[in-house]
Amino acid sequence: MSDGHDGDRYDGGEYESDDRYVPAPGQERTFAAMPPAHGRGFAESWWGRAWLKALEDTALDGQQLKKGRRFAREGRVGAVSVRPGRITAVVRDGDSSAYRSDVLLQELSEADWERLLGMAVERAGHIAALLDREMPPHLVEDAAAAGVELLPGIGDLDPECTCDAWDHCPHTAALCYQVARLLDQDPFVLLLMRGRGERRLLDELQVRIAARAEGHGVCGPADPADGSGAARADDGGVRADEAFAARDILPPLPAPPPLPAEPGPAPSLDTETEPQDGVDPAALEMLATDGAARAHRMLAEALSPGHEQQPLPAVLTPQQDAVRLVAEARPEPWIAKRLITGSGRRRAELDAAMRAWRYGGVAALAVLDEEWTPGPEALAGARARLAEAWEEGERPRLRSSGNRWTDVAGGVQLRYGRDGRWWPYRKEGGRWVPAGPADDDPAAALGGSGGPED
Repeated sequence: MSDGHDGDRYDGGEYESDDRYVPAPGQERTFAAMPPAHGRGFAESWWGRAWLKALEDTALDGQQLKKGRRFAREGRVGAVSVRPGRITAVVRDGDSSAYRSDVLLQELSEADWERLLGMAVERAGHIAALLDREMPPHLVEDAAAAGVELLPGIGDLDPECTCDAWDHCPHTAALCYQVARLLDQDPFVLLLMRGRGERRLLDELQVRIAARAEGHGVCGPADPADGSGAARADDGGVRADEAFAARDILPPLPAPPPLPAEPGPAPSLDTETEPQDGVDPAALEMLATDGAARAHRMLAEALSPGHEQQPLPAVLTPQQDAVRLVAEARPEPWIAKRLITGSGRRRAELDAAMRAWRYGGVAALAVLDEEWTPGPEALAGARARLAEAWEEGERPRLRSSGNRWTDVAGGVQLRYGRDGRWWPYRKEGGRWVPAGPADDDPAAALGGSGGPED
């Protein structure tokens, strides 16, 4: 089947002297002749059956319909031309005589289309269904409620045929039966008959969607009645699956923003106005500076190639974020004291946690805090890696406990993370502290350990 092309509103093509119709440019969609339909019905979709019901309720002679149904089933309908207000095909009679048959359907008015398009923009699910080549019942019902009849009813299918019949003849009936098969495959055929081809319809919807999004902003539409800018209570947004299904007609996303050379400066909160009780302007400035630095880093990562393939970062707990802030933001002492309290750690414990964060972020914090026992398979793999890491006679004597292997000679330790990497530790002041970043090779992890740069 050839989809042909859609264009603007039908603007009056003409018939030449040999009765060939010459459409205005871009106003016609042509479908190749379909094969015989032996052993199947002509309409499987509910909207295709509604089309045939309009035909059968309109025609006065049931025998003519029966004959036309046989013509269509035998494949006697040629290529079908669809344009606003009219469908046309050449139909061969039983004696192989050929007749040009037309069926006319009233186009929707401009006011009708305005109401229909406005309703479709408010119901993204309707657009999604059409793009999936479905005619949702709610679309027809909502259109009818808006005073727009999409599907034809009794008397709406007006026949014209060169056989000069005044009612539906076998030729126009055959054409209607064949068009029911086209409607099954693509409901945009009906919309084209009503006056809008697919491309124009989607373009007009896109314009309205863009205007609606621009008018609503990121927080929902404003209520013009009171000027408050509050979101309408009845605007529940759009379901994610509906928005995804309508992606082909939504405006394209803007280009990614360029990466600034450095994070923006934090606002100064040193004003003559006294802060409210419990508000620390210096702490807020530190948080703003930290937020700008994190946003800059996240944007750099998002713009890097392959970022979409990376796993989502772990969500920090408030206690972990307190450690991060002390390690990265280097706050003033009175702010650091509050963060230490929020971390749930004593000062000496916080020092070890800060080292862990600088060596490996949240994964390193988990290794610091958690002692666990690997399962049989993981334990066998860890022991195999340890056996392979050193040459004969060079491996240190390691005593295992859970996920920790400690050198019996004292002073160093390897911790096995849940991600299969090895983390070096050393003993300082009777406490095990992180001594370097993780490595897949236990020997490299232990050999590359060193103090963190504070």
